[in-house]
Order: sequence, then C-alpha cells, then structure tokens
Amino acid sequence: MNTMKIHRAILVSGLAFAGVTAACSRSEKPSGDEAPASSAATASGPAAGGKTIEVKLITDGTGNRFEPNKIEAHKGDVIRFVLQVGVHNVHFLPDSNPGKSNLPAPSEMLQLPGQTYELPITLAPGKYYFQCDPHAALGMIGHLEVED
Repeated sequence: MNTMKIHRAILVSGLAFAGVTAACSRSEKPSGDEAPASSAATASGPAAGGKTIEVKLITDGTGNRFEPNKIEAHKGDVIRFVLQVGVHNVHFLPDSNPGKSNLPAPSEMLQLPGQTYELPITLAPGKYYFQCDPHAALGMIGHLEVED
C-alpha cells in the first residue's frame, strides 16, 4: 500500500470514528409530534391481556444487532429493550416511517449491561422501522409490526 492510500485509510477511519462518537454523545429532544399516545400499557408493564416482548441489544464478534430484529406486537404489549453489550439506543425515525404519527421519542443511550428501555405499544397498526443511531450503518436495524 502506498503512502497516499495509507493516509486516505487513516482519514476515512478517523472520520468514521468521529461520526460514531458524535452520534453516541448527541442529545436529541423529541418534537411534539413524536410523543406516544396514551394507553393502558405503561413502561412498568403491559396492559391487561398484553405481553412483554424482550429484545436484546448486542455488540459482539459478529457485529451490532437487535435480537430479535423482527417483532410482532399488539396494542397493550410492551417491548423491553435490554442492553447486553455495547452502547445502543432505539430510534423510530420519522423519515423511515413515512405517514406514521405518534412515533416514540428516541431512547437515551443505554450504556450499562442490563439497562432497559421499555416501549408501551400505543402505535397504530402497521409496519415500523427502528434503528440504533450510532450503529445503523453497520446493520443495527429492526422492524416492528403492530397488529390489531
């Protein structure tokens, strides 16, 4: 590898690291249209007849991922995102969910193993995309289907 290619590789690596670092330290405030609608399901548990669905947030030798990354849920269920390893968040981007309203605000960054983010399902029936902001480009994305 010649010197120019080495310098270019170092520059690209540095820019990628800076982008991930900025995404990890960014603090976003939700806009008014991203607040979830009220429901009997709360962050402390599912509504009567609902269930808790656990999703692991993982970084390991195979990469960064939600496990499972495809989820079926119903109104009244609660999705519990549990950090296993790494630093991750959960974000339902408006741009990636066109025509959808009442999207939940992005979660805080989960940093300690065992930390959780609970999402009561108050969304309208349909298919939703979510991601971990700093790792979306590395494939840490998920899909939620809310059914009646």
